[in-house]
Amino acid sequence: MKTIIPGLYTFSGLIAGRVYMIDDPDGVTLVDTGLGFAADRVLSQLQAAGRAPTDVKRILITHAHMDHLGGLPKLKEASGAEVICSAGERPVVEGKIPAAQTPRERVPGIWKLIPTPPQKFTGTPVDREVIGGDVLPEVMGGLHVIATPGHAPDHISFWQPERRVLIIGDVLMRLFGRVRLPFAAYTVDMEQNKRSIARLTEYDARVACFGHGEPITENAAEVIRGFAQRLGVI
Repeated sequence: MKTIIPGLYTFSGLIAGRVYMIDDPDGVTLVDTGLGFAADRVLSQLQAAGRAPTDVKRILITHAHMDHLGGLPKLKEASGAEVICSAGERPVVEGKIPAAQTPRERVPGIWKLIPTPPQKFTGTPVDREVIGGDVLPEVMGGLHVIATPGHAPDHISFWQPERRVLIIGDVLMRLFGRVRLPFAAYTVDMEQNKRSIARLTEYDARVACFGHGEPITENAAEVIRGFAQRLGVI
């Protein structure tokens, strides 16, 4: 487990899909759950940090893709945590419908060669739905929900204004130190996702936490705005 800033951490060795931990007064909040095998690694790193599984009080899901949802069933079973996601992603999280797929006509170039079979997950009950504009007062002193659809139909991100922290799932990725768009083959509506990137530029973030890649710990807003300008969305 690595410290991003005091009270905000990321787990190590998860290969694909980051899991974040927020240290709250009543216990721990996780953001996303990684691939299926990630659950054991999250639990072992919690134990190494002196935390019991039942210290996990909430699990926030940015969107219902395998690399963010795979560890959820085991983590929910081990912790009894409240599962929180958006209304649109809920039926996918609960295993009632497959995850939305990118229409093939929208997939550019070589991405068309990558097979993307429908994915339906082992269902995990959702305890609470949130929408953009909601605030989770018990998380990080007040965590604001941002509607950021595009990569997934009802993708959400999170903003903590006093600490200037953005947790943005897969609206953007940061690979090899550079911010980039999410992979086209797994993004349902890239143009809508670009509008969500523009929305993120409204926040004066110091820290940005991505679903893929290392967090930015200083001047995150400048980096995101610069990328949005190069895209031509602001």
